[in-house]
Amino acid sequence: MSKLRRSMLFLPGANAAMLSTAFIYRPDSIMFDLEDAVALREKDTARMLVFHALQHPMYQDIETVVRINPLSTPFGLLDLEAAVRAGVDVIRLPKTDTPDDIYELEGHLARIEREYGREVGSTRVMAAIESAIGVINAVAIARSSPRLIGIALAAFDYVMDMQTERGDGTELFYARCAVLHAARAAGIDAFDVVWSDVNDEAGFLREVDLIRKMGFNGKSLINPRQIDLLHNAYAPTREEVDHALRVIEAAEEGARNGLGVVSLNGKMVDAPIINHAQVVLERAAASGVRR
Repeated sequence: MSKLRRSMLFLPGANAAMLSTAFIYRPDSIMFDLEDAVALREKDTARMLVFHALQHPMYQDIETVVRINPLSTPFGLLDLEAAVRAGVDVIRLPKTDTPDDIYELEGHLARIEREYGREVGSTRVMAAIESAIGVINAVAIARSSPRLIGIALAAFDYVMDMQTERGDGTELFYARCAVLHAARAAGIDAFDVVWSDVNDEAGFLREVDLIRKMGFNGKSLINPRQIDLLHNAYAPTREEVDHALRVIEAAEEGARNGLGVVSLNGKMVDAPIINHAQVVLERAAASGVRR
């Protein structure tokens, strides 16, 4: 099974207390934010704090992501050099509009990796799509680099660009579909937007149910309380696990008897059904059974 990326917890880069303890919440990935969550006067301090946090032993077994400032700002390249030097796993590039944004990042990454003795190509990339032009170019962006592990939709800037606002999800429907299809076409992961009202758990779970059914790998989070809710929602039900076990058992019996196609409860069990059953069991092994 590929790397599990259900939850990506945002941490403000200037918040020393959160940086020193966030590993206890055990999200699938931790994203140190040097961009929107950091005031201009705190950019340098945040970069230093994140540089040291990335080297903390307790973060070594959690995938680490750093959202740098755009490379067009005075901070972007400094953020990138510090993160790569500290050993970050993934760079999240904000405001990715075209493949050229990824190509520019790749060039800097290769140079920095060589300078600091890291294997060229070892630093992975996530593209954050935050505009109408980024959504339109999603397929080209998703296919632009072997470094890409996923593309993420970021809602705030996108809805501003579309001259609308966050609502019931209608405003994100096309963008979600475009980003998800681009990710699948490129064989990489797709990440959904932040749910900003941490006190509205019911709304959060409705949105998680939607994006899980759509096929998103996971979601960006801003509060540790959302992690367990998300992981539980992504876990298969007992009924789904039991059905998957019966599918695998029927398939194995058919293979022993030399049958190319078998049936279960009157329904054909073919390769797609078997593959889905295997995915369900892998998710159960990783997440448990939904409570």
